[in-house]
Amino acid sequence: MRILVVEDDKRVAGALRRGLEAEGYAVDVALDGEDGRWLAGENDYDALVLDVMLPGVSGLDLCAELRERGDWTPILMLTAQDQPDDEARALDGGADDFLGKPFSYAVLVARLRALVRRGSGPRPTELVVGDLRLDPAAHRVWRGDVEVPLTPRQLSLLELLMRRTGEVVPKSEILAHVWDFAFEGDPNIVEVYVRQLRTRIDEPFGRHSIQTVRLVGYRLDAQDA
Repeated sequence: MRILVVEDDKRVAGALRRGLEAEGYAVDVALDGEDGRWLAGENDYDALVLDVMLPGVSGLDLCAELRERGDWTPILMLTAQDQPDDEARALDGGADDFLGKPFSYAVLVARLRALVRRGSGPRPTELVVGDLRLDPAAHRVWRGDVEVPLTPRQLSLLELLMRRTGEVVPKSEILAHVWDFAFEGDPNIVEVYVRQLRTRIDEPFGRHSIQTVRLVGYRLDAQDA
């Protein structure tokens, strides 16, 4: 397995190289974001270890760049323990896991093993179906270049349908995921919210992406999206 470590602290970078090589990994090290960007573009890696704070290009920016160009190599982000916002930004930016400094080396290796087992399949930070785009972290939705304002509940319903594109999602499942399993109100609330979604993301754009499957539930059709 080949690992890229991007860490500007030479002592930490050296220790990581020695430790990972002792575990049988091939390790490349970059001491700044620019070199890390170049190495990530030139070589195929099984996983990346990125520090958040780097000279030149930050680890967060480098992670986002890789995801934007379709590189889904597993990324373990090293964050400062006194900066909890870094952890949220790392995950929202496309990182697969994070570890606060100072960290246990044994835990870092275990997490890298888990990431490598998971593989490098696409795990986009945005959901895209046709020209419909949803950013769960930012709570924003676009139809083409037009941003569509939605309430949190409307957005949750749309996110569920987009994650299950092409599948019929039963009304009971929508209630359980978008409301909660103990919901005791009128189940027709689902129909109300579906109708609201249609008036926002479909009708103004001449689309019919949200389809009713009689007596079963609702489906987001990619061909009409």
